[in-house]
Amino acid sequence: MGKTFTMLEEAHRRKERGTDVVVGFVQTHGRKHTAQMVGDLEVVPRKQMAYRGTTFEEMDVDAVLARRPEVAIVDELAHTNVPGSRNTKRWQDIQELLDAGITVLSTVNIQHLESLNDVVQQITGVVQHETVPDEVVRRAEQVELVDMTPEALRRRMAHGNVYQADKIDAALGNYFRVGNLTALRELALLWLADKVDEQLDRYRAEHRIGGTWETRERVVVALTGGPEGDTLIRRAARIAARSKGSELLAVHVTRSDGLAGADPALLARQRLLVESLGGTYHQVIGADVPHALLDFARGVNATQLVLGASRRGRLAQLFSTGIGVTTTARSGPIDVHLVTHEQIGQGRRRPLLTGQAALSRSRRIAGFALAVFGLPLLTVVLAALRGDLALASDILFYLSWVILVALVGGLWPAVLTALAGSLLLNYYFTSPINTFTIAETENLLSLAVFVIVAVAVSAVVDTAARRTREAAHASADASTLATVAGSVLRGDRPLAALLERLRETFGLESVTLLERRPDAPPSPDRPHDPNSWRIAATVGGRPCAAPGEGATDVPIDDDLALVLRGHPLPAADRRIVEAFAAQAALALRQERLSEEAATARPLAEADKMRTALLAAVSHDLRTPLASAKAAVTSLRSHDVDFSDEDRDELLAAADESLDKLARLVANLLDMSRLQAGALGLALTEIGLEDAVPRALDELGPHARAVRVRIPPELPAARADPALLERVLVNVIGNALRFSPAGQPPRITASEHAGTVQLRVIDQGPGIAEGAREHMFQPFQRLGDRDNHNGVGLGLALSRGLAEAMGGSLVPDTTPGGGLTMILTLPSADARQDLAAEAAAAARVAETTDRAIVQRLRRRTTTKPEAT
Repeated sequence: MGKTFTMLEEAHRRKERGTDVVVGFVQTHGRKHTAQMVGDLEVVPRKQMAYRGTTFEEMDVDAVLARRPEVAIVDELAHTNVPGSRNTKRWQDIQELLDAGITVLSTVNIQHLESLNDVVQQITGVVQHETVPDEVVRRAEQVELVDMTPEALRRRMAHGNVYQADKIDAALGNYFRVGNLTALRELALLWLADKVDEQLDRYRAEHRIGGTWETRERVVVALTGGPEGDTLIRRAARIAARSKGSELLAVHVTRSDGLAGADPALLARQRLLVESLGGTYHQVIGADVPHALLDFARGVNATQLVLGASRRGRLAQLFSTGIGVTTTARSGPIDVHLVTHEQIGQGRRRPLLTGQAALSRSRRIAGFALAVFGLPLLTVVLAALRGDLALASDILFYLSWVILVALVGGLWPAVLTALAGSLLLNYYFTSPINTFTIAETENLLSLAVFVIVAVAVSAVVDTAARRTREAAHASADASTLATVAGSVLRGDRPLAALLERLRETFGLESVTLLERRPDAPPSPDRPHDPNSWRIAATVGGRPCAAPGEGATDVPIDDDLALVLRGHPLPAADRRIVEAFAAQAALALRQERLSEEAATARPLAEADKMRTALLAAVSHDLRTPLASAKAAVTSLRSHDVDFSDEDRDELLAAADESLDKLARLVANLLDMSRLQAGALGLALTEIGLEDAVPRALDELGPHARAVRVRIPPELPAARADPALLERVLVNVIGNALRFSPAGQPPRITASEHAGTVQLRVIDQGPGIAEGAREHMFQPFQRLGDRDNHNGVGLGLALSRGLAEAMGGSLVPDTTPGGGLTMILTLPSADARQDLAAEAAAAARVAETTDRAIVQRLRRRTTTKPEAT
């Protein structure tokens, strides 16, 4: 409430600043304060639309475009236009204004957002027929929440500022209860918070802000793949639950040297646990685990980080501080929780490789230290034993030392040791001693073999270490791809999930899948022409329009390419990116096939309906036809002389059978029209006090026992009289069939929030809540005691006819047992509903939704100012 008033205030502020503002359409709902707020704003004349004998007013899009203001005021974004308008929905009219360079101010209620439609119905019990896609609202450059407490809104209603006096009590006791309003208010706040969160993430990415902004609690739990993960996840979930609206994220860092104790089965189980607690699972690759962990936490703007206490033994902790301590020291403003668990001190940590060499820097330094300090010491010891050892023994000791250095420090420390050892052997142990001269050829050969063997052993050790690193890196890649495959298989949108995992894994700014346009064949001269490509899917920040715009591009085939924006990837990672690219192509094709399957699904439903229709015609229509045929044949027979009483009985049986046959055929025809969207409507004002008696008369003498209570002040409903009578006959007839003897059905009526509600109440056996929707399916006889009475179309047709008239038909439980059918129709004096027109236009919209979506995807122009 109050959004139109606030929008008009903003229009006056803009006009005072010199902006050219006009009113394209404002819905005042008869509220004098809102009407007065229009004031001196220029109002574009509305377009008069005739429909079903009634004149309606809609926004004149052509007049607004011809006037071409800077800002246009267009109320009710989710409004459904009268059939015959150029667009089905008002947001489509607004789109035309935006395309023409006109800024638009509009309004929308939270209950009209498409994604919240089922939630609102569950909370309020009211079906919203007019909805707008969330994507349309999210495209707005500015969204302002017009908020009001439930108590303040109810006071406004009590003072008569919203509804007329005769509608206030019903509105306050039904839709506008405190609980309903509080829930709707929370939905609005949360929806807007999500949009603000998207804007904040985009701003941080564009300005390269890596620090944490504590706008919302985000708890990140680090998983090593060990058995302590369950404890950490539950602890993190409890921390996140302390703040409403907080997020839980679990991350596993796959190190390039492999991770000790990382059990894939445990990780899969822990992932399911995280998702069951409302969190999300992520996996990244990093050589330095604390660095990768903190990069991820800062990337998602985390406020708290949960780690497990080290599983390494005390001796291992003396030589290295460990991941937990290191992460805490580097965390900055992020709070770090070190959680104790049963696995403390029971694990073993493998060495951390921080560079791209075969061995770590610390091992290479240790190798050089052994060469520099160990060789002199070995020489002193062997010199003291010079008289007891031969040259061959000395060479073996030096070779052993070279092998030790190679095992510790790799190739180059061992080569240095071999060269230095050969010089020391020459100087101290070969004749002549204390000179670098070698007198004997045998000694020269021995020293040469020594150097060759030492270098060869060093190369073997270095190669083994390099292969170990490559194997660990391949294992990390395989683990990442397995995680990706799981996320894609479980996701509703596999392509988007796949690209998001790729972006997240390698810390990229954006990932874009480009598809070559059908009218642009491959050109070797201009492979990176943006006009030759279109964006098939993208995640992250600013997308790439051509392969050459990113830091890395991976061709998939002649028509597809994957483009990565951010930092260049090393050659070693390109292989896994190519695997991502191949899967992205498959996911794209899968989504295209899903769209084609969705298109074919209505055809399959129609075929199923035709099959059921043929079965009904071949069986259920035969019974009344056979009865009528038998009666007429008997009357025409000259072999039997019927009395007047028998003749009247046969004529009555034929008449009753033909009436039943006519009703069945009419139901079948109307259901076919509903399925085809071709049911004609003649909406007019009709009083329920007139419609109900006509339906009872059609049902015959046994319907006279039905008790009817319709208030004399009840307003007329807006409906098609013939269709309404059909609905009432089916619903009341169903209640009569199931009502026990001596307890006839009751019919009551009331008004609520611009609608008229008719309740048909019976005390029969009722229907279980889980089976109620099943009874509205065509050709069902749920609990029918007469399996050959009708084709099971009564309730299905009644609901379809009610919805076609802009109303609804829903079941409820009768207090004390039984079933209550609630028929809701728009009130004739509630002009703003236009429910019947909305339902008719919605059927047209179903056939044009795909074209609208394609149009939105093709639109790449920027909105001129603000929506």
